[in-house]
Amino acid sequence: MSPDVFLFWFLAILTVISGLMVVLMTNPVFSALSLAMTMVLIGALFVTLNATFLAGVQLIVYAGAVMVLFVMVLMLFDLKNEIYAFTRGKISGAFKVGSVGILAGLVIGSIGLTASTLLQSSTAPLVSMSGDTTKDLGKILFSQYLLGFEALGALLLIVAVGAVALARSKGGTHAK
Repeated sequence: MSPDVFLFWFLAILTVISGLMVVLMTNPVFSALSLAMTMVLIGALFVTLNATFLAGVQLIVYAGAVMVLFVMVLMLFDLKNEIYAFTRGKISGAFKVGSVGILAGLVIGSIGLTASTLLQSSTAPLVSMSGDTTKDLGKILFSQYLLGFEALGALLLIVAVGAVALARSKGGTHAK
């Protein structure tokens, strides 16, 4: 086994473990940290596949922006009372187990369907694109759409400051 293949499988196993930790952790903060770790590991998997642009986008968009939004939502909840809302009764437990079973069946079925489709399909030649499309995308984004790009950044900053202000205000979930 070559070092590249070993690194890929090592990162893939770590990604699956951290993905399971997202679901299995009872503390929402630890679950969010596990989700951030999963996003970073997916970016590392893209690097091992020589997809550096996808790795960068994965880290910037998902590990950066989406995780900031998750943390802002977590700041608005009273985490001490939220645990009790999800641990009630036998009927809700049966519903949780049933929904996990249905989801597992759907995942296994889709994997089987994809595998059978890939085995039946013929190998088509790959189409190569000429030019550097990433460079063109950057030029368009930072020339024609610069105002929207900057407005979105300011809007996200305002939302973050507003979430902290609401969480700390009198009557908020984290008020002293």
